[in-house]
Amino acid sequence: MVEQKDRHNVRLIARLDIKGPNLIKAINLEGIRVIGDPNEHARRYYEQGADELIYMDMVASLYGRNNLHDIVKATSNNIFVPITVGGGVRSVDDAEALLFAGADKVAVNTAATQNPTLITDISRRFGAQCMVLSIEAKKMPDGQWRVYVDCGREDTGMDAIAWAKQGVANGAGEILLTSIDHEGTRKGFDTELTKLIAAEVPVPVIASGGFGKTQDIVDVVSNADADGVAIADALHYGRMTLPEIRNEAIQQNIPMRSIIA
Repeated sequence: MVEQKDRHNVRLIARLDIKGPNLIKAINLEGIRVIGDPNEHARRYYEQGADELIYMDMVASLYGRNNLHDIVKATSNNIFVPITVGGGVRSVDDAEALLFAGADKVAVNTAATQNPTLITDISRRFGAQCMVLSIEAKKMPDGQWRVYVDCGREDTGMDAIAWAKQGVANGAGEILLTSIDHEGTRKGFDTELTKLIAAEVPVPVIASGGFGKTQDIVDVVSNADADGVAIADALHYGRMTLPEIRNEAIQQNIPMRSIIA
């Protein structure tokens, strides 16, 4: 039996997907659009009260390394909330370089599926709280949730629920769960997938992909036990602000950090 999680405030997290120097947005991890300067957006989200930021290098696999060091260094100089950085983290040295640049946590996906001991190595070196297992999952016709890598392009054949359990057993202190089916669609988070994984692991699960309205947060927290939500599209295109989302969620009894303007 999985130990019961403590219920803390639900984290409202701004997710920034990066390609080169640009903030981008995609639908189902495809159809990329350039949004603008990532640091300008990060600063705006910080000022709006984001609990955390997530930076993901979406083309790291093409270069074999994460290229966000300069962006993270610039961001961490004037933003004082936890920053998670992922994409192209293939070794303890890669993780160390990002943490040294100003990241608080590193998210690992592709390399962890190829070498699960990397999770243990990073966790032992820097602490489990620094090691985030990033899982991109897609539902198959037979109902299985499959793990994908390389920005949702490659099917690993691995079962997402089993992989989440193994990753936590190996030392992951948090799971960033991206639903490929819902990502960028504005039709809500994948509550089914989130619930299945949250029920099996004792660490925080961050739901990513699909935010369209505040009710989506209510659903994934109340019905799927998400510990946090990552939002991109609604923020990047100015459809909603973080204070609007936060206030509406609190009004619907979702436990969140209150911010007094």
